[in-house]
Amino acid sequence: MDKKLKVYIWDMDETLILLKSLLTGTYAEAFNGLKDVKHGVNLGKLWENHILKLCDTHFFYDQIESLNQPYLDFLNQYDDGADLSGYNFSQDGFGPLLDDLNKRKLAYRHRVIAEKYRKGLHNILNQDLIRLWESLYDLTDTYTERWLSSARACLEQCAGQRRESTPSTNSDGASDAAFEHVNVLVTSGPLIPSLAKCLFYRLDNMITCNNVYSSLDVGKPQCFTWIKERFGGPNVQFCAIGDGWEECEAAESMKWPFVQIDPQPNGLHRFPGLNSGELKHYFSIVYGDGDNEDSRKTKEL
Repeated sequence: MDKKLKVYIWDMDETLILLKSLLTGTYAEAFNGLKDVKHGVNLGKLWENHILKLCDTHFFYDQIESLNQPYLDFLNQYDDGADLSGYNFSQDGFGPLLDDLNKRKLAYRHRVIAEKYRKGLHNILNQDLIRLWESLYDLTDTYTERWLSSARACLEQCAGQRRESTPSTNSDGASDAAFEHVNVLVTSGPLIPSLAKCLFYRLDNMITCNNVYSSLDVGKPQCFTWIKERFGGPNVQFCAIGDGWEECEAAESMKWPFVQIDPQPNGLHRFPGLNSGELKHYFSIVYGDGDNEDSRKTKEL
């Protein structure tokens, strides 16, 4: 029997990361006085500042904020492949009217964002900002009882073994083939800040820039449909993981298993706690338990 490809479709906020609930204080309040609400809010504000500064300074967000696209390759047909090494992005006449000319200029910006994403934060930020970021990550991970690092560890478990004989990237720059399975992000937030979050929360090695989708303008059902069309096949299985009703309904409409994340201290599925073994259990409920090798591995996690 051919090994099944598993595609994990993740929500971002209050699933892989905690940010909104830090900013509003709802994460800390759920602990009934055991956590300092103000400290959590301050951590959230620091994250917000880091993310927006990266977007504006390096990801053209001050120019393209109102032009959100569902994924980076959405306008690839308009990219003529021109050499951008000497291109002046501040003087190219780019504007908010998305005619064919501006679509090409927006596609150029998306190409540069993708290149920077693949290189990682250490090739974008200076050493002082790197130290601030690392300190903020550690402080937040401690405050949230390892939610961030546990979520990242779960992504690594889900991806499975790296295929050493497979090139790290394919023709479109994705690196899905480098691992046994695929992690995809479908977030209701805008695309560019979501890419910045993947970098800051150390998710970029497990989620390629090509696998980040923004459902802000098109809805999660449409994104799920695109993902099914992109990865679908007789040996492919899907599972959605998130905290919201929209991804739940979209998963149900696709007849995919759905795992509900609950950030409450006693929630059934949260980080730390959730791992690939539990997620594979949901695969087996919907698709059957045909992958005995995977079943044996989950018992060891």
